[in-house]
Amino acid sequence: MAIRDWPAAERPREKLVDQGAGALSDAELLAIFLRVGVMGKSAVDLARDLLTQFGSLNAIFNASEHDLSQVHGIGSSKYVQLQAIFEMSRRALSEQLNQQDVFNSPQQVHDYLCLKLGGLGREVFLVLFLDAQNRLQATEEMFSGTLMQTSVYPREVVKRAMHHNAAAVIFAHNHPSGVAKQSQADELITKQLKQALALVDVKVLDHFIVAGNNTMSFSERGLL
Repeated sequence: MAIRDWPAAERPREKLVDQGAGALSDAELLAIFLRVGVMGKSAVDLARDLLTQFGSLNAIFNASEHDLSQVHGIGSSKYVQLQAIFEMSRRALSEQLNQQDVFNSPQQVHDYLCLKLGGLGREVFLVLFLDAQNRLQATEEMFSGTLMQTSVYPREVVKRAMHHNAAAVIFAHNHPSGVAKQSQADELITKQLKQALALVDVKVLDHFIVAGNNTMSFSERGLL
């Protein structure tokens, strides 16, 4: 059955207008973006197929054009549109963090990091550089590696902190394995980075591990 034949209260667009975007499921939101389905499938059905195949919205956003095009009904134009939406979301969150103390917006920090790292298939180490009011000045991907490991060099982090005249930093890296739990290596490099940055009077406020839509905070666990 086509979506236009559904009861009005169940159609994604009408539901969004009446109840707000937060009331919609991931599949319903994705269906609004897709607009139309394919022969025998509504846009919601197609959205559910995408979520089943890739596992999450983040994974869909981070999928390659080749992988997305394997799904019937998804072509180059949809890939380009998805990438544009994804980048706008990241930039909007970055703008909000630029204007306020990150400690006043922990959910936005979580959302921002999940958008940046949650769907990646390789391990990436990010540094968020903050000013004296804990406002975001810049985000840099400092290092990247294989599925299981990346190499982090404290000297390079110190150099970039000085370049941005940062008063504080937040570290974040992803675990493509899907487990948001620190390893001994994670704890060791955090300690080394904290010691190196202390020499130039830059505070380490937190280190987040991102796994999909989940994050783990070193600060919250008393590991800093």
